[in-house]
Amino acid sequence: MKAGIHPKLYDVVARCACGATWKTRSTKPELHLEICNSCHPFFTGRQKLVDTEGRVERFTKRFGAQTTESRKQAAAAKTKKQPAAAKA
Repeated sequence: MKAGIHPKLYDVVARCACGATWKTRSTKPELHLEICNSCHPFFTGRQKLVDTEGRVERFTKRFGAQTTESRKQAAAAKTKKQPAAAKA
């Protein structure tokens, strides 16, 4: 490492707002965090996925549970009906 170009590293104790602390190294002499892995809802399992305005239900009603096979069958049925409609 070249001398004089790297920032100074400090051994610090990181503190979360929930009270959790742990030792780490940082370029800042103090670390105060608002949220950590012990209090974040995603990591604790308290997070709920909220479906606002029924978007998922509206999507499944509109498109249904489509698979590649059902799309192929629908396309084949559509192509069979088009020539008969053109003759009439």
